[in-house]
Amino acid sequence: MTYSKARRRPPIHMIDIEADRLTDLALAAEEQNPPVSRLLLDEIERAKIHGASRIASDVVTMRSTVRFVDAATGREHSYELVYPNEADIAAGRISIMTPVGAGLIGLREGQSILWPDRDGRERELKIVSVRQAAQTC
Repeated sequence: MTYSKARRRPPIHMIDIEADRLTDLALAAEEQNPPVSRLLLDEIERAKIHGASRIASDVVTMRSTVRFVDAATGREHSYELVYPNEADIAAGRISIMTPVGAGLIGLREGQSILWPDRDGRERELKIVSVRQAAQTC
């Protein structure tokens, strides 16, 4: 996959517990899915890490629902970002271990990112809105 270093990626934010779990997940997937594993590890490394109570509500976190536009097609998509075992694209749940899922984590409403798709082509994804999942005890 190629990524244009000419355009800086926007700042991102992650929840500490999620960053730890995602690091473990990406490391475990290095052999089966090296490109996405590397993309996700790079994002975790550059993220500003916060406790869950300190993360802004407009940040894409695990289990949040994110609406975004693919600038190449102009199509708007809405997905809940989930762990691989919960993924079901037909039900609107996208895995963090897909190129798009790894690209969405940590972004805020209004931010855009150039991100490689499954074929290695860069696409601009622009976050329209973020809705956080209801908190469960």
